[in-house]
Amino acid sequence: MKLIVTVVRPERLHVVKEALFRVGVTGMTLSRVSGHGGEREVVEQYRGSAVLFEFRDKVRIEMAVSEPFVEPTIEAILSAARTGEVGDGKIFVQPIESVIRIRTGERDVEALTPVTADEVQAHAQEHAEGAAR
Repeated sequence: MKLIVTVVRPERLHVVKEALFRVGVTGMTLSRVSGHGGEREVVEQYRGSAVLFEFRDKVRIEMAVSEPFVEPTIEAILSAARTGEVGDGKIFVQPIESVIRIRTGERDVEALTPVTADEVQAHAQEHAEGAAR
């Protein structure tokens, strides 16, 4: 099990979310955050005054996934979030020691829904084909 945390541009959130749903990742936590990495400070005019913007608005997405979902999740984020410009974001992958579903007491992989990447991806493909008709 892994905790995948990604920080992306807010304008890419919709596309990233759709890409994650297509690979079967439906459980996630979103936070509005601000920060900076390689971007430079920007000075803009606001109501006649110069304003220094040191931090950019970003979206932080966190999802716990079982091993079969790790690479598909990373690839989905990369393909959806990449613009090729500085500030596209980062993906952090961390091991998870334990997960407990509060409602049922299920632990670890059983507490993650769903657990079989192939099954979920096949269902997502069927749904996409049905929607295209």
